[in-house]
Amino acid sequence: MIDKLEYFIALARERHFARAADELGISQPTLSAAIRQLEDQLGVVLVNRGSRFQGLTPEGQRVLEWARRIVGDARTMREEMRAARKGLSGHIRLAAIPTTLAMVPRITAPFQQKHPDVTFSVISANSLQILSLLENLEIDAGLTYLENEPLGRVTSVPLHLEHYHLITAKHGPLADRENVTWREVADLSLCLLTADMQNRRIINSHFAEAGVGVNPKLESNSMIVLFSHVRTGRWCSIMPRNVALSFGFHDEINIIPIVDPAPHHIVGLVATHREPFTPLVSALLHEARLLAEQELR
Repeated sequence: MIDKLEYFIALARERHFARAADELGISQPTLSAAIRQLEDQLGVVLVNRGSRFQGLTPEGQRVLEWARRIVGDARTMREEMRAARKGLSGHIRLAAIPTTLAMVPRITAPFQQKHPDVTFSVISANSLQILSLLENLEIDAGLTYLENEPLGRVTSVPLHLEHYHLITAKHGPLADRENVTWREVADLSLCLLTADMQNRRIINSHFAEAGVGVNPKLESNSMIVLFSHVRTGRWCSIMPRNVALSFGFHDEINIIPIVDPAPHHIVGLVATHREPFTPLVSALLHEARLLAEQELR
């Protein structure tokens, strides 16, 4: 039953039998047979079928909620028993919005020093993708904004207050200023994150609050791409100070606070709320709370 539920979750996520089978490392006939067996066991039709996948039935949507809960609990049980036998070990999957990637080592480094048998994988994603990845059990935790947009049923640990700064080359526009306004920044040649990023939606809202629009000359979902363009002197960007400092080119750029307004936004660690947490996620939340004590005091 657990295996079939895992197959069903993969099919719901991929919305395609062949892609789901490929992800699971099984043949498409094996996947199709498992889904039919699951339907027979439950006595309901889960998947609308034609020549191809056509979505889940209402019963399938409800079973998907149960499947995520049951599979998550089964994984928690296995991990807890492994920890009881061998101590904390395993693999943690993290996703982070681009502006928090520089913060990730402040959690992973002390965590791995305490638990050397734990490994990590870290991917960059936007805030909506992180919530979807959590819901589909594809990641264990995420670093994202904790306000502005709904998070759903998650446990969160506030880590940092994000303040916005103009990032410009040493001899770039407004480089000699102590602070700048959003109205002034709107007139610059800007490179910003893409519109699907919550950071960009927040920045757009502050420009609107100042009564101006913004039309960036370049957009990217990579902070490295933005920063490399700033270094040419032809573009400016808007980033949190800690992100700009993380690139290590302090002598080539100026970091100038943006005021009028001068807002801040909370970013933190989120994990799907469940009781009990897996030992790995529980330890990760503990490490995040230790970091929060340093950052927010």
